[in-house]
Amino acid sequence: MNEKKNPLSELMESSMSKVREMVDSNTIIGEPIVTADGVTLIPVSRLSFGFGCGGGDYGKQAGNNKFGGGSTAGVRVEPVAFLVIKDGTTRMLPVAVPAMTTADRVIEMVPQVMDRVENYIDKKQAKSEF
Repeated sequence: MNEKKNPLSELMESSMSKVREMVDSNTIIGEPIVTADGVTLIPVSRLSFGFGCGGGDYGKQAGNNKFGGGSTAGVRVEPVAFLVIKDGTTRMLPVAVPAMTTADRVIEMVPQVMDRVENYIDKKQAKSEF
């Protein structure tokens, strides 16, 4: 299947290839670090990225094909924790300070609650379809 190449698709392909270079599994789970006393530390990070692209053709008369467009991408790597392996025991050592106030805890729980509500609604809809 031959796809017609246009400036917008070339722009998107170029931007996405750069994002792929930045985002891989080694970004999330880092290289193990072994200390002199035999403790292994493995960094764990949270990765967020976004991508946007747009453009348009201006002047479709013969010989007057003009294209205007742009793309953007953003990547955020946030350290979350370290896996600490010592004497066959693995512990997780969080980097961030745990939520201290009730409001902080509620804010941290919102995504989990939303997921559970969404799953509950999906199950209800699935039951009603049968």
